[in-house]
Amino acid sequence: MSSEQPVEEPAEEPVIVEDDDEGRFGEPGRPLNRRSPFLFGFLFGLGVILAYALFLGLRNAASILVLIFIALFLAIGLNPAVERLRRWGMRRGFAVAIVALAVVGLLVGGLIALIPPLVTQTTELINNAPETIESFRRSETVNELIQRYDIVNKVQSAINAGTVGNAVGGVVGGARLLFGTVFNILTVLVLTIYFMAAFERIKAAGYALVPGTRRERVQLLTDEILTKVGAYMVGALAIAILAGFSTFALALVLGLAYPFALAVVVAVCDLIPQIGATLGAVVVSLVGLGSSITDGIVCIVFFIVYQQIENYLIYPNVMRRSVKVSDVAALVAALVGVGLFGVIGALVAIPMVAAIQLIMREVLVPSQQER
Repeated sequence: MSSEQPVEEPAEEPVIVEDDDEGRFGEPGRPLNRRSPFLFGFLFGLGVILAYALFLGLRNAASILVLIFIALFLAIGLNPAVERLRRWGMRRGFAVAIVALAVVGLLVGGLIALIPPLVTQTTELINNAPETIESFRRSETVNELIQRYDIVNKVQSAINAGTVGNAVGGVVGGARLLFGTVFNILTVLVLTIYFMAAFERIKAAGYALVPGTRRERVQLLTDEILTKVGAYMVGALAIAILAGFSTFALALVLGLAYPFALAVVVAVCDLIPQIGATLGAVVVSLVGLGSSITDGIVCIVFFIVYQQIENYLIYPNVMRRSVKVSDVAALVAALVGVGLFGVIGALVAIPMVAAIQLIMREVLVPSQQER
């Protein structure tokens, strides 16, 4: 019985398709010699030029970058309020709108509280100006000083074209500063709203750049850091409100005019790290001196004592409870931040210390224990 053997078919030869464009642009040359001094010098010079161009670009855009940074920081601080509204069943767009309207309402309320006293005091100053000048003219001491030091001729000689031009330039510069400040505030407000609305998309885009094996851990650490930034904002707001209430009580006790406006000034200024509390204290002390010497001295003593209590007792304790940063670390971080980057450094110093502590505890210390 014979069995048929399968006949193997010959393998098909691969079909070679000739590229009509091969060699169209000539034969490729030899690779560049990476050890060539000319190539190294050219690439090094190009790198220096690009680095210098990047430096000039960052320097010229520094003011805009600062506004963007402040807006992003505020968006991170306000995001817990948005998340709280979302947990109550509200859509993110509506939650962002409510938080933004609340912030705008606080700003408008502060302006409404400040404008009437400013207008009233300015009007009283203008109305009382003739009586003040007349009282000076009737004063024998003032007339004697005017004659002795020839004040009239000196004033007339000082008022010339150059002086008027400088005064006009100062007015224009002041108007430019005012409009620039308003523009910066509106820019920060608009950017903050945009950042709050796109907060989840920005986080997702940032997490997508992290390798997949480490993405979950980076996400957990970053979310914890963002939570600490929000807690810092809540703590700073609580300290500012406490300073405002203290000023309101002081103004009521001394009988100062417009106590609510003074409280708003101190609360808003207290949100500015380091220098804000001093600015608010100067404003209230000047109002107290305008009322009477005794009231002014009481205001000065009150704010000196209160600022010491706030700086060394209230501020560290609130930050320790909200951000979980030690008293010494909070105080040192604020001082170092002011020394390095001014107001912006003081603004981010404590959240930065909290982030560094978290990274050291969760990343650096475990890696050192494994060695």
